[in-house]
Amino acid sequence: MQRRVALLALTALAGCGFELRREPELPFKTLALTGFQPDSPLAAGLRRQVKRTPVQLLDDPARAQVVLEVLQEHRDRTVVASTSVGQVREWQLRLNFDYLIRTADGELLVPKVELRLARDMNYTETTALAKEQEAANLYGAMHSDAIAQVMRRLAAVKVQN
Repeated sequence: MQRRVALLALTALAGCGFELRREPELPFKTLALTGFQPDSPLAAGLRRQVKRTPVQLLDDPARAQVVLEVLQEHRDRTVVASTSVGQVREWQLRLNFDYLIRTADGELLVPKVELRLARDMNYTETTALAKEQEAANLYGAMHSDAIAQVMRRLAAVKVQN
């Protein structure tokens, strides 16, 4: 009986168009990443994601079919709310990531993309150490979100063979 219910549930989900999100399939064979800082967490995350695909990462952008060129990668935080005596009560963490996607010859496949991510975080002086860890976790979540968006954008690229 449970087997029939499970089969019926799966059939209903399939009929409604529901499908789990899969890894993006990249329509090219080689990729180069340029413009990243040496210790960039975004570059490390993108490399990990690309290695899960059949696409080969190249160090030389002149030999790659597609080049992801970073124009800006910047993290910062600003005070959103403070008390009357100047103690911070809320921060806004931001990640600015600008990039373009081109061929090795310089032909633009995707013009400049300005990716802006922000997260709000409340803050108290008494839990400063824990709040630093929370900020690191929020930045990590923003990096994961940015990487997923870039991978989807790469999957949508149309390359001439």
